[in-house]
Amino acid sequence: METFLLIFLGLFVVVGGYLVVVYNGLVRMRQRINQSFADIDVQLKQRHDLVPNLVETVKGYATHEKSTFEEVIRARNAAVAVAPGQSQQAAAENMLSGALGKLFALAEAYPDLKANTNFQQLQSELGDIENKIAAARRFFNNSVSEFNASIEAFPAVLFARNFGFFPREFFDLGDSRQTAEQAPSVKF
Repeated sequence: METFLLIFLGLFVVVGGYLVVVYNGLVRMRQRINQSFADIDVQLKQRHDLVPNLVETVKGYATHEKSTFEEVIRARNAAVAVAPGQSQQAAAENMLSGALGKLFALAEAYPDLKANTNFQQLQSELGDIENKIAAARRFFNNSVSEFNASIEAFPAVLFARNFGFFPREFFDLGDSRQTAEQAPSVKF
């Protein structure tokens, strides 16, 4: 009887230890997701700060294109506003990307603007930030994928939801995916 109790106790300790390891792994993955989303936020903030400078530079050359400027500023303000969820934030960022695309298309019509070193520098900075956002988004989506797979795998599937682990949403580009996957055309 004593050996049976020791075997049962040993089995209980091994299973309990394994569940603790699985739980701690899920906590680490959730923290990685939160940290990677914060990285995206940092890059988006830099982009939001750069947009007004870019608009002001273009305004000096294309004063009669008021509707384009207003659209860019509206999209920037919507992107800066705190969105209630990741999908809403992604949608606001997609609107800003589309508006910036129109701004750069407008710049094509003004050769003096394209030659302006301030505009070139701002355009270069924006391109760099866009690349950083794409890298941060890839890391975030990879973390989400790993986390979602882990909470659906056995044995975590047995207790993950009870401990507050729910599937997370990807930072998706939605309908504008094809537009965003094309590299911006930069001509001087």
